[in-house]
Amino acid sequence: MIATELAAQVATALQAGTTLAAPAPKGIDTEGVVSFFASNIAPILLAVLGVIFIGRASRGEISKVLTSSAIAIVGLAFIAGAATLFFVGDYIIKLIFS
Repeated sequence: MIATELAAQVATALQAGTTLAAPAPKGIDTEGVVSFFASNIAPILLAVLGVIFIGRASRGEISKVLTSSAIAIVGLAFIAGAATLFFVGDYIIKLIFS
């Protein structure tokens, strides 16, 4: 039953001169991926870091907590700098090619 309907549709399409090609693939939604990471994954990772820091501080390892916190802050600064360079680069490309 299904095969006969499919064969009839193919025959109709061939008589009309059209092809049954798949639609062209679309690009990857990178903005959606970045927003998903920023809204779901990053807060979870920061919460895990917070739990680790609190656990170390409760055991009296304040120097390790401060060192780890400083490293985390520097890492966040590098990430923010990279994001800033991304937007500056995008602005320069639009300026040159417009």
